[in-house]
Amino acid sequence: MASDGVGSVEMRAALLRLRRATGLPVAFGGLVESGGRHMRISELSGTATGALRALAVSSGNGLGGKTLALSRPCAVTDYSVSRQISHEYDVAVETEGLRSVLAVPVVVRRRMRGVLYGALRSAQPLGDRMLGAAVAAARDVEQALVVREEAHALLAAAGAADVGQESGAGAAAWEQVREAHAELRALAPRVADPALRTELLAACARLATAATRPRERGAAVVPGAGASNASSAGPGGRGAPWPPRGAPVSLAPREIDVLACVATGATNATAADHLGVRPETVKGYLRSAMRKLGAHTRLEAVVAARRAGLLP
Repeated sequence: MASDGVGSVEMRAALLRLRRATGLPVAFGGLVESGGRHMRISELSGTATGALRALAVSSGNGLGGKTLALSRPCAVTDYSVSRQISHEYDVAVETEGLRSVLAVPVVVRRRMRGVLYGALRSAQPLGDRMLGAAVAAARDVEQALVVREEAHALLAAAGAADVGQESGAGAAAWEQVREAHAELRALAPRVADPALRTELLAACARLATAATRPRERGAAVVPGAGASNASSAGPGGRGAPWPPRGAPVSLAPREIDVLACVATGATNATAADHLGVRPETVKGYLRSAMRKLGAHTRLEAVVAARRAGLLP
């Protein structure tokens, strides 16, 4: 999978937010490695040296290791002389010139996934405001990792659905294709990693054109994908012909998102909840899509979008 490291984009963004919110000059962090007993510092922000890069932190050791073991935020006012932690990593911390340091856990579905640090180069107490901002940054990473996991699961489901339709599966398999397509469309805007987002949208495109492939091979009509083929009449049998299958139709990304939800039977309210917008916004996108597609009803819009290769 094309990506510059699992969670690295999310971690970098969280470190920048942590520094902006707290005013702390230095932030760094990393994700837990396989087995859950160690984490490796992979992302640095505001550091003056590379002393902390790739530092492996064991559970229970140092400040980060204490956070890893306890799954709760920890802080020290003067790292090198603190009696609250062990001192396996003093050389790296002193090389970077850090004194006051906080560490907060990244926990996803009750499993430790990483640690975020913030630090000062002077020895002074780190107040509740700074700790709260660090915890909020960790929550952002947690949500981003959840989205990433959902994305991988949906990509797997999309792959299975794609294989199913290639093998000539029936209506149930096509519903799976359409559901996977709608989920991927809704999730893609929430993904921070541009490489993963591109992969999600590419999967959407593969699924959206799935309905055309059996026809190109001379196969039978896929269930529900081309009911309009029984007649050359356009929407509602009004006499105007349907646009040719695959004809270029320009819809905004959100208009396609809404139609993908509608194609699964979602109401405006359900689609709004799924996409994180208001029902009125969904209604507006739907009206716009219908106008561009020359459709008079929701069903006509879905059928027209399928003919244009925008939906599976």
